[in-house]
Amino acid sequence: MELFKNVNIDWIGKKWYLIGVSMVLIFAGLASLSIKKGPRLGIDFTGGTMVYVKFQKEPDLNRIRAALGNASIQQFDTADKHEVQIRLEHVPSAHEQVSGSEEVLKELRGAFDADKVNSPLADLNNMAGADLPAKLRTVDPLGLKPGKKSEEDQVKTYNDIANRILKGRETLGIFHDFNEVRRAAPELTDAAMAALSQVFYLGSFRSIAVESVGPVVGKDLQQRAFNAVTYSVLAMLVYIGWRFKQKNFLVDGLIYGMGAVIALVHDVLITVGLFSITGKEISLTVIAALLTLIGYSVNDTIVVFDRIRENLKVMRKESLSNIINKSINQTLSRTLLTSFTVFISVGCLLIFGGEVLSGFSFALTVGIIIGTYSSIAIAAPILVFWENLLERRRVRA
Repeated sequence: MELFKNVNIDWIGKKWYLIGVSMVLIFAGLASLSIKKGPRLGIDFTGGTMVYVKFQKEPDLNRIRAALGNASIQQFDTADKHEVQIRLEHVPSAHEQVSGSEEVLKELRGAFDADKVNSPLADLNNMAGADLPAKLRTVDPLGLKPGKKSEEDQVKTYNDIANRILKGRETLGIFHDFNEVRRAAPELTDAAMAALSQVFYLGSFRSIAVESVGPVVGKDLQQRAFNAVTYSVLAMLVYIGWRFKQKNFLVDGLIYGMGAVIALVHDVLITVGLFSITGKEISLTVIAALLTLIGYSVNDTIVVFDRIRENLKVMRKESLSNIINKSINQTLSRTLLTSFTVFISVGCLLIFGGEVLSGFSFALTVGIIIGTYSSIAIAAPILVFWENLLERRRVRA
């Protein structure tokens, strides 16, 4: 299938316009990185504790910031889910990571459930799953005292009720009222619910997840991520140069590798720059997306290079610029069709994937566009530049 037939675009003649667009994007990204003193790194690289909290209603972020001081506060997922991401600064030990998350919940309780701070009631929204069965047996809302049922039967009954309550809480994210608790465990009678309401209250928020990474581990992951990107690019440089050499690796092979690698560096710089401009966080999943982008972009570049190599054999009297233009035009339909189908997939992932996959899908979506562009606007002109350089040296000799 061909989108375009008899395409005759002078890509090399427009190279400075195309390179100019790239330079604007690169400098904008570098300026943003300079102003912000580097990219916004995720907890994977910096270390610290991330606490995810779900509120019963739309949270007041300013109120949360006032309660937690220097912690980084950000709305998480879609606004209607009332979830907040709270990031604590570096913590040196596992014990402090745990105590740090507990301190967050304590401060939030003082800000949103101040009347319950000194209350003997237990918060059912934040009660640990392991503690709930024992608490239910102590309260005994169904009146299963010894004599009516054996101790073993009591344990089983309240374990089942606790599991249903916890499953209901997990499904809803947070209980808003005791009617939701009863729907989760229908065997609870009116009398049982009355008994539970004398012992439990439903907090205004719930801790739904806690992630902790030590600073040493974070630095190690940062170095490993850098090494992964660097080594993959160097390996591609050598392999592409070897595969495309005609007579000499250093003369005609290496330039193909350099063209591909410069295009890859171009893609990564623009993508990271856009992450900085948009304020998005770079995590391990984003590094995985960048490596995927590198693989996709170099594949696109190789398709163009391969057609150039084929045309060099049959168009010996043509200039290299004409050969490159013809090669790009011949592969243009294939390039755009492939890129468009991949773009649809990652675009849907960006729109519907949610906050968790936002960085990953954003990197891929941007990368597909930039990677396709660089195969035409960056990699190909480098071959012309190298050929002109060799020609000037031959003339001088």
